Formats: sequence, structure tokens, C-alpha cells
Amino acid sequence: MKIRTIITATFVAFSMAVPVSAHDGEAETVAMNFEAAIPNIPGKSLIAVEVDYAPGAASPSHTHAKSSFIYAYVISGAIESKVNDGETRIYRAGESWSEPPNALHSISRNASKTEPAKLLAVFVLDTNEKALTTPVK
Repeated sequence: MKIRTIITATFVAFSMAVPVSAHDGEAETVAMNFEAAIPNIPGKSLIAVEVDYAPGAASPSHTHAKSSFIYAYVISGAIESKVNDGETRIYRAGESWSEPPNALHSISRNASKTEPAKLLAVFVLDTNEKALTTPVK
């Protein structure tokens, strides 16, 4: 299977697997930013997605692809986040965090009820992973 097909399937699964909530029917949107197989690491790919949070938008608790290491960078606004047993923290534009494989991302939301926020999430993962994100019930 070609990497583009895998990435497209992953993006579709990510988009469909992450329900959101916000005021006035607004929500988060996820857009593919970059995707490529890593040429010197067979079986690994790099995927970057932009996540735009409307004011008050939040993602449900979720995990990511089991093999994925994630780097998250806040482009604008402020994102409240909690990963595993770490502290709940608000990250502002220019700040970042990482998530190890098999992490539980229990809080991921726009810290503002009035201003939008945007983050870039960069995944390094096994090329054959199908879903980037899976909600936790």
C-alpha cells in the first residue's frame, strides 16, 4: 500500500474519530499539514496536522496511534492540556509539549471561551498505523 493512501486513511480516521464540543455549534477542525515516509527509518512516517480550536472547543479524552511519538506546538491562542499523570497546563503561542507512545491525552481544549487557538501536532509513527486518534470512553 502506498504511503499517501495510508496517510489519507489515517487523516480520515483522525478526523472522524475526534468528536468535539464548543459554544454555538463551533468546534475544532483538523487539517493535514505534511506527510512523508522517513527515508532513513524504514517503516516510519512523519505526519503533521493543524488543529484549530474555536472558542470553547475541546477534544474528548483520547489516545494516539500506539507507535506514535508526538510533538505539539501552539501556533496561536492558548491550549489547556494534560497527558498521562502530568499536570494540567495551559500552553500559549510559542510553547510546546510532547506525548510518548501509548499516552492518554485526557485534556485537550482551547483555554479561552472567546478567542480561537491553533496547534501543530507532529507524529512520528509506524507507517502502517491506521488511526491517529482514538477516543477513550
